[in-house]
Amino acid sequence: MTVGIESESDELLLLAAKQLRGSTRRIFLAQVCDTLCEGSPRKTEQRFGWGRETVEKGLADRALTAQERATRPSSGNKGRVAWEIRDPQMAIDIRLIAEPRTQSDPELKSERCYTNLSAAEVLTALQEKGYTLAKLPSERTMRDILNRMNYRLKRIQKGKPLKKTEATDAIFENVNAVRSSAGKDPNTLEISIDTKTKVKLGKYSQGGKNQNR
Repeated sequence: MTVGIESESDELLLLAAKQLRGSTRRIFLAQVCDTLCEGSPRKTEQRFGWGRETVEKGLADRALTAQERATRPSSGNKGRVAWEIRDPQMAIDIRLIAEPRTQSDPELKSERCYTNLSAAEVLTALQEKGYTLAKLPSERTMRDILNRMNYRLKRIQKGKPLKKTEATDAIFENVNAVRSSAGKDPNTLEISIDTKTKVKLGKYSQGGKNQNR
């Protein structure tokens, strides 16, 4: 990618970064990010050419003690602190945005939630809450954040009313006739029951899952 060098100082910073290794280099990149790029890994990547994921990891490294960095696994993504953990207030705001447009698994087969909000829409809503674009993650990172927070993108379907059967009118006429007759009998107790669907009982109910778990 093209690096937007703005001054001789930038060249010195690039040279200094090349001399560093490991967490020391990442923390150096994070300091440059905060000082010159408004804390935005994206702007740091555009200006210096450093991968924003490396800069994000440096921001996370800086929050750890020397002992924590030394004992943290060095391979893969095991030591990276997730964005929503680094910024718990943003995680709260994401939930406030997503929850009104979220639906739980209708079959209760998992604790996963479905939302019809896209990552781009969440980022727009966060900006409306006062977050600057420089402080927000990329759209790709926001999709990862939503997945880690147990949200999946899926169109939320509205419940469809059941079709009226041919015998519906006859059934209600019969019920009304019986009710009228029973109402005149002082020895008859009237009980009203509202039934909507058949539900299996026992360990096979709802696929073995307890709705109130």
